[in-house]
Amino acid sequence: MARQFTFSQRFQKNFMALTTQEKKQLKNKLKLLAKNPIHPSLRTKRIQGTDGLYESSINMDIRVIWNFEDNATIILADVGHHDILKQF
Repeated sequence: MARQFTFSQRFQKNFMALTTQEKKQLKNKLKLLAKNPIHPSLRTKRIQGTDGLYESSINMDIRVIWNFEDNATIILADVGHHDILKQF
């Protein structure tokens, strides 16, 4: 079952700041995330000290922050360089 995504305003804003190459990488990784949130190439892990927030790697520098809304939906909370994790 492929999950659906909802996008926070913060995610949408930071998505626009990505380069064309980073956007392409993100779209490819989101296809994996929709099918299997724990796919090995995503290197998904729960963000310590949060209640159900996860980070997944897009490339060696870009991370996407997300959580489950329900069984069928993932909320994409933020995307950006590795230092975005400091906000959470």
